[in-house]
Amino acid sequence: MSAHSQAAGRPAPIEWNPPAGWTRFRVIDAHTAGEPLRVITGDYPELEGSTILEMRRDARDHHDAVRRALMLEPRGHADMYGCVLTRPVTEDGDVGVLFLHNEGYSTMCGHGIIGLVKVGLDCGLLQLPPGQDVLRIDSPAGRITARPAITADGVGDVSFENVPSFVLGRACSVNVQGLGPVTYDLAYGGAFYAYVDAASIGLEVEPSQVDRLISVGMDIKRAVMASHTFAHPEGDEDLNFLYGVIFTQPADGGAHLRNVCIFADGEVDRSPTGTGVSGRAAIEHASGRLAIGEPLIIESLIGTRFSVRVARETRAGDLEAIVPEVTGRAYITGVNELVIEPHDPLAGGVFLRGGGSTDPG
Repeated sequence: MSAHSQAAGRPAPIEWNPPAGWTRFRVIDAHTAGEPLRVITGDYPELEGSTILEMRRDARDHHDAVRRALMLEPRGHADMYGCVLTRPVTEDGDVGVLFLHNEGYSTMCGHGIIGLVKVGLDCGLLQLPPGQDVLRIDSPAGRITARPAITADGVGDVSFENVPSFVLGRACSVNVQGLGPVTYDLAYGGAFYAYVDAASIGLEVEPSQVDRLISVGMDIKRAVMASHTFAHPEGDEDLNFLYGVIFTQPADGGAHLRNVCIFADGEVDRSPTGTGVSGRAAIEHASGRLAIGEPLIIESLIGTRFSVRVARETRAGDLEAIVPEVTGRAYITGVNELVIEPHDPLAGGVFLRGGGSTDPG
């Protein structure tokens, strides 16, 4: 190190490569409306399966150590979220995607789609097919069609048509220990959510209440899962579970609603939740409060926004459904190579949340 560099407090750059035998993962980090997305761009195992749901099972059953290592501490954190690009599984698909989080693997993720399109196109992982302005993405829940707005600075807003979304139950009630009866709506937007009016149980959708929102959200999630049987009218049985609880309240300043999603194992979505706003659009349309094509602006816990509209009506089995279109924006935050030393005792990750649970691999 030169005397000048030492005096300036800036060490000279060095060239360093991890030794042979260390495990490496190349990733690009981004956020969509504040919610992290870690796009795994290299060194992830090749997944077996003819559908994305089959690949999801393969990842869960045979490669879950990779998810834990990249999502949990010390390389990630309790609210980290990620995705892996896969080969498409349909004849006209452009790419497939698998989503990862602190508990396992999502069936769909709206913020993940927006972030994937931003990272994929701006960083050269994907290309729009010639003469095509959309990307056709195969997700575990089905086909997603994403349309990026290309600007001089790269990808701007991304809009995507989600899978058919529908209402499964209105004004349902469940008894939750410590709260008593809790009323909720149940809807699907690529995953099943219970929607609860925050004020009805004495909560506010505010950052200062995040610990309470997590605790109560998980209590409600467990109670609803124990009392309700989930069955997608057209989907694989792997879709039949409650992914999260969404607390809502009125919004100020141009948004129609403010919400926060507590999902997976107490994970807090910083974005308005793309699949969540899809289910909300289905609720509002079924109630006669949202016309086809009318925008619904939903604000997150931290004030970021998604717009959702009903693109058209459809059906999911015997149920009336909609095709929602969600619009949001993502930003790239880093390009990284994560490594695992061969004898690192925390190679499998550590999970800390609320009561202080740990899960070293």
